[in-house]
Amino acid sequence: MPKDPIKKITDEQAGVIPEVVVSADAEVVIPPVVANKITPGRKMRDSARMGGRTSATPGDSRGRGGRSGGRGGEPRERVKPEFDAKMIDIRRVTRVTSGGRRMNFSVAVVAGDRKGRVGVGLGKAIDTSLAIEKATREAKKHLIKIPLSAQMTIPHATEAKFGSARIMVFPARGSGIVAGSSARTVIELAGVRDICAKIMSGSKNKVNIARAMILALDNLSRINRRTIQGKAPKVEVVKDTKSIK
Repeated sequence: MPKDPIKKITDEQAGVIPEVVVSADAEVVIPPVVANKITPGRKMRDSARMGGRTSATPGDSRGRGGRSGGRGGEPRERVKPEFDAKMIDIRRVTRVTSGGRRMNFSVAVVAGDRKGRVGVGLGKAIDTSLAIEKATREAKKHLIKIPLSAQMTIPHATEAKFGSARIMVFPARGSGIVAGSSARTVIELAGVRDICAKIMSGSKNKVNIARAMILALDNLSRINRRTIQGKAPKVEVVKDTKSIK
């Protein structure tokens, strides 16, 4: 059989780089060094490894140099909540079950916007923070609107009773807030000024006192604001023109 002819393999096919002879007079051009490309996946892994922080200049508030913006973010403005809440009582309650005793926390909270709206709520939970959140949510559900004058005071005296707590409230011009116990908290969060509250019972239960204060403020009559300011509407008097026999 005839033998196969010998195939010649070129240098390019063999992967041999030919030698380049450069003369002394020729200019040698050095190619620029190209930086290693960072893929998006690698960049994300690096940022996750660094805790989400990016490098920045010392004056930049969005990086490590400044702390005003937090970690990798712009500074945020705090939004003031519409209602202020204050805790007036906290108790630890026990429920006896077949498996033993279960401890819970009972929290009473007063919530108000200091513009005439106020409410009292009660919440129970295993954790105190959760109980406060429940109480605040209940207080916002049971808000009352107080009819205040232009001077942010009540129009007349009133009283109320809740449980064993009995309280009397009346306006006191120029004296500020004269009240004690949880009644003062309700008045402050309601935004009422120049008022005096007197607890007429011997009860020390802050929840009952706060609820009695809410009832007293809710019993205020809705008087026209012009009358409260001293500008009573004009009343026409019709005289009898008939002669008296």
